[in-house]
Amino acid sequence: MRVKEIMTQGVDTVAPDATVKDAAQKMEQLDIGPVPVCDGERLMGMLTDRDITVRVVAQGCDPATTKVREVMTSDVVYCFEDQDVQEAARLMEQQQIRRLPVLNRNKWLVGIISLGDLAVRSGDRALAGKTIEQVSEPAAPIR
Repeated sequence: MRVKEIMTQGVDTVAPDATVKDAAQKMEQLDIGPVPVCDGERLMGMLTDRDITVRVVAQGCDPATTKVREVMTSDVVYCFEDQDVQEAARLMEQQQIRRLPVLNRNKWLVGIISLGDLAVRSGDRALAGKTIEQVSEPAAPIR
């Protein structure tokens, strides 16, 4: 089974020059934690609620003037729509991520695959269970 068969299509994005406040309002309206940052169709990064907390609020930045590009996570892990679902699941396990942007071979964002997509749409309960277990494994704290 290919990623494109189970991914969520029509993903909402935010522009890199949007303010963090606008992005956070979008996240609230859509009831989502991470939002892809795209310049047109090209994926540039991801903005998460954690990015906002750690890179904006904790640093005392103004969300009304801080641009998304200044605080987004730019080193984004992704997969391709024509990859096998098991490859995407392995990537999610290795990187301990719950949502993986999906690109076409032109590197345009075409969807997102989540743990929920694996669990509900893949038909492979063992794969979904193993992936959820590995992604949920606590990481060692940095001290």
